[in-house]
Amino acid sequence: MNQVNSSWLELNTHQPEDAISFYKKTLGWAFEPTDLPQGGAYWVARHNNKPVGGVFALNNTDPTQIPSHWMTYMHVSDINEATSSARKAGGEIIRPTMSLDGIGKLAIITDSTGALIGLIEPESPRKNTSVERPRNNFPH
Repeated sequence: MNQVNSSWLELNTHQPEDAISFYKKTLGWAFEPTDLPQGGAYWVARHNNKPVGGVFALNNTDPTQIPSHWMTYMHVSDINEATSSARKAGGEIIRPTMSLDGIGKLAIITDSTGALIGLIEPESPRKNTSVERPRNNFPH
C-alpha cells in the first residue's frame, strides 16, 4: 500500500520568471534550472540549500483553460504501482512519470472524478538530501 504524505509542491505557471522573482523576494528561495527528459523548463526551488518544490513552465497551454496554480504531490513508495492502480481505479495519467535528479520520480494523474493530483517517489535517502517542507518566511 502506498503512503499518503504530501511530499512536493510545484507551481505550474505561464510566467515562470515573474513567479521565480516573486518567491525569491517573498520567501528567500533560490532557484536552480534543470532540464526535463521530455523537454521543457523546470526550476527546483531551494531554501537553506534544500529542495522545497519546483516551478514548471506551462508552455503551449491556454491561460484561460489552465490558470497558474500550485500542485501538491503525494508521497508514494512505488510510482509505477501507484499510477497503474490509479488507471485501474478510473483515473488518467496526465503527465507520465519523469525523473528529476536529486528529487525523485514524479507523475500527474487525475482521480476518478477528474481532480488533478501529483505523485512523487522520492529518491532513496542516500541519494536525496531530504526535501525540506516549505515554511512561511514572511517578515513579522
